[in-house]
Amino acid sequence: MDALDALLNRVSVPRLVEPAPDTAQRDLLFRAALRAPDHAQLRPWRFLTIEGPARERMGELFAEALQVADAQVSPEALNKARGMPLRAPLLVVVIARVQAHPKVPACEQVIAAGCAAHGMLLAAHAQGIGAVWRTGDMAYDAHVGKGLGLAADEQIIAYLYLGTPERELRRAPDVVVEDFVSAWEG
Repeated sequence: MDALDALLNRVSVPRLVEPAPDTAQRDLLFRAALRAPDHAQLRPWRFLTIEGPARERMGELFAEALQVADAQVSPEALNKARGMPLRAPLLVVVIARVQAHPKVPACEQVIAAGCAAHGMLLAAHAQGIGAVWRTGDMAYDAHVGKGLGLAADEQIIAYLYLGTPERELRRAPDVVVEDFVSAWEG
């Protein structure tokens, strides 16, 4: 797929089914992620893959986090949390790993990790893999971070859900570039 086609036509694909990306496809996904802009080449990211029965364990971790936050959480909310990781055959947790550096502030490192996630989304689209970037409360929850083994200098940037699109992709919406771009006259 042409790079501009991927950039202009990538859409989120929330309905995903088996199969998950294969080994060769995953290699391309991660290689694309590792080409993200990276001031001082800190590589301020890492990735966790979650699939198979680990998705159910992730759902239990999400449910535990809800219970830690609210002992009176409803059974419906717990069931919803348990089902979240089951929405795709493969999840990739994108983690920003912020390092002390005299010239690269933490915000640049977090943005670089976000660019790595975006690179994976583009590489997925280019290969016909369905993908959606999700965050939500479980991306910012301390109990979830601990359960995933995050260090104090790490934070979840994205849960990338990957798999085979359940249905035909929607068309990317047209946008008016001029609505977002203006010249600064000084």
